[in-house]
Amino acid sequence: MTTTLPSAPDPGSSPFRHELYPYRGEAQFLSGTLDFIHEALEGDEAVVVAVPSDKTSLLRGELDHDPAVAFVDTTTLGSNPGRHIAAWSAWMGERGEGGRPVRGIGETSWRQARTAALRSELRYHEWLLNRAFARSPKWSMLCTYDATDEDPHALRALSRCHPLIRRDGHGAANEVYLTGEEYAFEALPAPCDPYQELSYTNGDLAIVRSKVARCASDAGVAKDRLAKLAVAVTEIATNSIRHGGGHGTLRTWGQEDAFLCEFRDAGYITDAMAGRNRPGVHQIGGRGLWLVHQLCDLVEIRSTRDQGTTIRLHMDAAAQT
Repeated sequence: MTTTLPSAPDPGSSPFRHELYPYRGEAQFLSGTLDFIHEALEGDEAVVVAVPSDKTSLLRGELDHDPAVAFVDTTTLGSNPGRHIAAWSAWMGERGEGGRPVRGIGETSWRQARTAALRSELRYHEWLLNRAFARSPKWSMLCTYDATDEDPHALRALSRCHPLIRRDGHGAANEVYLTGEEYAFEALPAPCDPYQELSYTNGDLAIVRSKVARCASDAGVAKDRLAKLAVAVTEIATNSIRHGGGHGTLRTWGQEDAFLCEFRDAGYITDAMAGRNRPGVHQIGGRGLWLVHQLCDLVEIRSTRDQGTTIRLHMDAAAQT
């Protein structure tokens, strides 16, 4: 299934500044990020830095413990990019109390993204930032990217998600950004053989949970993670029954060091941000996909009006979230 979504906001119409900074080597990393930070401090802006630990050490060594600069640990989020937008909203919201402008610096450890599925979802997250923060006039973000020995096609794909690109110390319009174009997902690959398949409908939730638990256990998923997976599959199957035509199809299989379960139904998810924003305290409904993102190591969603919805849940075997 190939899915397209509405285009991201035109950079000229959005107050949110989203820049990509490709760099090569520590010296370039420091020069670009320090310029960005000093610009912020000169403008009495706060800064949130979420980069790998080695880059954190580099920056701390160059900064004089300025209280306006906060370093956050992204490892607490786990591997699922579906958790990142809510985290950035919280970090920047805390630092921007009283309407103070905030700049974020974020870097994903792309080389540690072991699978094509995770790399695809990481790129999608970068594109979604443009939608998530389109009406955030006090926020801006610099996404650093280590382009050393990197595939130029990978860099171009990531560039297409950023309205601005930083060159020579300044953010300039990015000529390859997907302005006015829809975001086209990569097609989901076919399940690995052998896979198990089950059709389900109203009254079959216990059967779905039992099937997933048995297959996941056979694939090496630990007991404590089986409990998380049971909650996640219940949420997805329930959504299929309530909103996806009353029935769906479950497929399960093992793939490398992970267990996958896929749900297909006739529903259509219209909100690209579904499951990405933390539900409000008094919010009624809309919590299922949020919870699934918190419980699973990766969540892939493809949804079109004519083909319905496919959701794949990934759970790493013998890993901890």
